[in-house]
Amino acid sequence: MFDMKPISLMLLKLLLVSLGLSTAPLTAGNDDRQFVYSGFANASLILDGTASITPGGLLELTNGTVMSMGHAFYPAPLRLRGSPNSTVQSFSASFVFGIISIYDLSSHGLTMLVAPKKNLSATPVQYLGLFNGSNNGNTTNHIFAIELDTWQNSEFRDINNNHIGIDINSLTSLNSYPAGFFHDQNGTFKNLTLSSQEAMQVWVDYEREKTQIDVTLAPLGMVKPRKPTVSAIKNLSDVLTDVAYIGFSSSTGKINTHHYVLGWSFAINSPAPSIDIAMLPKLPRHHTKGGRSWVLEVALPVATAVILLSLGTIAFLLVRRHFKYEEVRDGWELEFGPHRFSYKDLFHATGGFENKNLLGVGGFGRVYKGVLPRSRLNIAVKRVSHDSKQGMKEFIAEIVSIGRLQNRNLVQLLGYCRRKGELLLVYEYMPNGSLDKYLHNGEVDNSMLSWSQRYRIIKGIASGLLYLHEEWEKVVVHRDIKASNVLLDDEMNGRLGDFGLARLYDHGADPQTTHVVGTIGYLAPELARSGNATPPTDVFAFGMFVLEVTCGQRPVNHQNTQDSQLILVDWVLDKVQKGSFGDTVDTRLKGKYDVGEAYLALKIGLLCSHPFANARPTMRQVMQYFDGEIQPPDLSFEVLSCMQSEGFDPYVISNPLISTSIGAISHTSGGR
Repeated sequence: MFDMKPISLMLLKLLLVSLGLSTAPLTAGNDDRQFVYSGFANASLILDGTASITPGGLLELTNGTVMSMGHAFYPAPLRLRGSPNSTVQSFSASFVFGIISIYDLSSHGLTMLVAPKKNLSATPVQYLGLFNGSNNGNTTNHIFAIELDTWQNSEFRDINNNHIGIDINSLTSLNSYPAGFFHDQNGTFKNLTLSSQEAMQVWVDYEREKTQIDVTLAPLGMVKPRKPTVSAIKNLSDVLTDVAYIGFSSSTGKINTHHYVLGWSFAINSPAPSIDIAMLPKLPRHHTKGGRSWVLEVALPVATAVILLSLGTIAFLLVRRHFKYEEVRDGWELEFGPHRFSYKDLFHATGGFENKNLLGVGGFGRVYKGVLPRSRLNIAVKRVSHDSKQGMKEFIAEIVSIGRLQNRNLVQLLGYCRRKGELLLVYEYMPNGSLDKYLHNGEVDNSMLSWSQRYRIIKGIASGLLYLHEEWEKVVVHRDIKASNVLLDDEMNGRLGDFGLARLYDHGADPQTTHVVGTIGYLAPELARSGNATPPTDVFAFGMFVLEVTCGQRPVNHQNTQDSQLILVDWVLDKVQKGSFGDTVDTRLKGKYDVGEAYLALKIGLLCSHPFANARPTMRQVMQYFDGEIQPPDLSFEVLSCMQSEGFDPYVISNPLISTSIGAISHTSGGR
């Protein structure tokens, strides 16, 4: 019976494979543990987020939901060390994956990981469901991962938007290389596109003696290449815990993307078992509708004379069509690749820029709603006049840089197009329009925002500004924060948009601007003196925005009296000094608000709109105030008196040169 036991185990494994079931982990001694899944039908994995097993046996990590993530773990923990405090043993893994996007771009990627626990403190988008903004890079993570990334994030020093990386406790890879493989015959490198909608296989090997990690990628069905795609030297005994879990993580941004795993195997102290390719489930396919050529349907039945006339007509239409969709293209734009849209696609998406698709008109152009023909993605397209001869390369480079911003509280800039004398900017569409119309214009029936919605919007914009000022690779100064530039998504969450005036500079650099731009009522007093837009000037505008949302009044009310203007911050200060804090909250709320939250919002609004820049808090401090991590300073009588005596700089209110450089307020649903 002892001699028959290995044979019985092998027969059991072959029986399960023949039935299309995933094989159970096989154990051969104390040091060797292995498992293999040739498809995941009936597999008992631990799943969370958007992860699921499809009826066809695919492990689907993400299902196309935007800003989502999914995890899948092998249910039993791995004992990676032979004994406590010994070195991590050698191990090997292999898996087959596929990435499918209905758009020309893929939204982020997936990882295979080894972690000390199954519940990760992670967020989606660029963090791939592995880490978040606080723990990324912490040695206490004890996480080893192989990333297959389809989005370039400069903050993690990604080499491109199609690469394999070896990650240790951080998404800044220990080593990375473009996706592809080396031919065994001649050693040449062959590129592969991770989001090609084709299944590919990955092998991961860790050698204990050499402390070497090898990762190899190849098309499905190809023999494992001898030379790995990427390697690194790292003693995983310094990283991994004695007992750990192995699994997958994945996340999406704002592009409809599906991440699949078709098969998976693993072994300790031996090569990973072979995955039965013949048993793997098939990736779903997204086919476009086919159709017969109109030439076959129309031209063949007619006489030769009609054919010639038709060909002449076609030639004429093609020439006219060429000029109709003609674009301006320069050689330097090749580096911006997928960020450029074709004018033809945008023309059809917006119905030829028909007035029925017009969302709004602002100081920088008209905004139209559209649906991209292939991906069916809802977009907003802004048409802006421009001079293509001077400064356009730098402007487009900045537009593309802003397009790489990834935060749930910012409106995503997807790309651009140039045609003759205009620039077209493409944004994600915000179905509920701008916050301004809910606060002031009364354009929508029953549009009164509840206090909880207002408070969530204020905190969301604060979080977005913190990302712009401190958490992205560069400092981004928005320069035009106001209610009409805050757009509302389908869940009434606030997104900061309109980056037309934004300026970027390196952390630690001194920003230089040449003229004052923005909107009257939101301009910090020091702008009139120096012209330099800085994070503190954004903080001032945010303070005015907070008061506007809380009080339901514009920063400068031109309709209050015939001969004077009501300055909102002065009005709030007057009420505060009289002890009538509650009288400042929007009366349309009819007293239905959280008093503590309202007082905190008003206090933060006043602190941020302080006339002296060095007295304003940073956006990080503002978030700490909102999260209750620290208490905001009290508004003493001296501080209130100083703010009221300083007030708005008369130069900012009355100077005609400034007002003419300020764009008209835009009430768009996808505005820039």
